[in-house]
Amino acid sequence: MLSVLANPTFRAVYLAQVISLIGAGVATVALGLMAYEIAGAGAGAVLGIALALKTLTTVGLSSFITAALERFPRGRVLIGLELTRASVMLAFPFVTEIWQIYLLIVLLHSASAGLIPSLRAAIPDILPNERDYTRALALTQLSYDMETVASPLIALLLLSLVPINGLFIATLGGFIASAALLASASIPTQRFASQLGIGARAARGIRLYVRTPMLKGLLALTFSAACASAMVLVNTVVLVQSDLALESQFAVLALAVFGGGSMTAAVAIPALLERLPVRVIMFAGACFCLGGLIAGPLVGSYAVLLVFWFGLGAGYSLILTPAGRLVARTAGKADRPVLFAAQFSLTHACWFVAYLTAGLSGAATGMSTTFVMLAVMATGGFLVATRVWPADRATAPTAVNADHGEA
Repeated sequence: MLSVLANPTFRAVYLAQVISLIGAGVATVALGLMAYEIAGAGAGAVLGIALALKTLTTVGLSSFITAALERFPRGRVLIGLELTRASVMLAFPFVTEIWQIYLLIVLLHSASAGLIPSLRAAIPDILPNERDYTRALALTQLSYDMETVASPLIALLLLSLVPINGLFIATLGGFIASAALLASASIPTQRFASQLGIGARAARGIRLYVRTPMLKGLLALTFSAACASAMVLVNTVVLVQSDLALESQFAVLALAVFGGGSMTAAVAIPALLERLPVRVIMFAGACFCLGGLIAGPLVGSYAVLLVFWFGLGAGYSLILTPAGRLVARTAGKADRPVLFAAQFSLTHACWFVAYLTAGLSGAATGMSTTFVMLAVMATGGFLVATRVWPADRATAPTAVNADHGEA
């Protein structure tokens, strides 16, 4: 899996991504602690709304921003968006009200809505061989998992030295370092020959996505993964600090265990894909998510919570790690940016619903009812996936011609 790092361009892009992710993860931990300081036991609702605004911004803007930026040099676009995110982070240490958190989340993720799909669309151009690209996807998922594990630990270390606001400054430094690494990489230019306008290009990506059975199945399974991760990200601090009456560092450790489960699965996926169809692996991941949510009301101790969080993390990764490969195999080069943007936008719609449910239900009805609600929603995603992505399509995805739609 590490052999792909021999490619100097991918190595620079990957390191930039890791640094950026860790910085963003530290900021997410800080945001949760800040919300708890401001709202107390209502922090779950604050985080749920904040994360829902993040996803709503992504859903609404990702396809349009990506389509608008296709005409410009890819490297400059990536650097500019990363520096934009850094500039937004400058304001976080001055937050004193809940509405300010919401505003800054929208501004931050307006830039992320263009940055992340553009970066994901560049990786298949850097590594055109599918086996190398699969390894790169596993390594990329591993970086997301490392962020989940490393960010809380780094946050704990920093909190022993600086106040919560110092965590946001650390994120600022991460974004600037990421931009510097991107500037050092020879990122391939993107092929852009479309005469369609921005709106038409954005709509084309979404249209191609929803016409492909395999990608519709991916979207439904992503909804199951979103339900699992929303429970973890939104309600861990409430479960640990309010329900179990433990200190904040135990909430941080629980988030790290979720990341550890995801990391374990991500490391195993390249070998699993050599032996099993991708559909089987992803449906197995959905079963992990369903099982953890269904049994969630049984959580009565911190040790049990950690076991559940590890399993939910593994299921989450089994669904999301192969996702980029499915999109890349479906898209022609000319449509790859807008199709990745459609993936980014549509899947974040799943997180929008899941975050709101996890946050508002947790605050209004309690954790047991929230587990049940999210389990029902995740089961719905699983059942839809079995219907729209039949087994005989598992190894024969619909191909999309680069210029003329479906092949």
